[in-house]
Amino acid sequence: MDKRYNPISLQEQVQLRKQAVDGVLAHPEWDLAEAARHLRTTMRLTIKEMAKVTGLSERTLRDIESGRSGGTIATAEKLLGLVGLRLSISRIRPVSGDQQV
Repeated sequence: MDKRYNPISLQEQVQLRKQAVDGVLAHPEWDLAEAARHLRTTMRLTIKEMAKVTGLSERTLRDIESGRSGGTIATAEKLLGLVGLRLSISRIRPVSGDQQV
């Protein structure tokens, strides 16, 4: 928990986590940098704390949040896994010749 904030109860932590997930799901247009920053700040984590719980390096998180790195699929999985989300791939339009509409 970020030391700039007073300690919060477990119930409040769960509520912040839910807000973080809802925010990411409400904005599918966000890139990884925006999603990572939203998750971290909404849950009141420092980069150091987020690195510890995700298993990513502080440098990787800083590079992603600043836009210097787009991250990898594995990195995105670790960040989203923090709140119980995972990446998926789906077709948005049928490829010509497909029978699906």
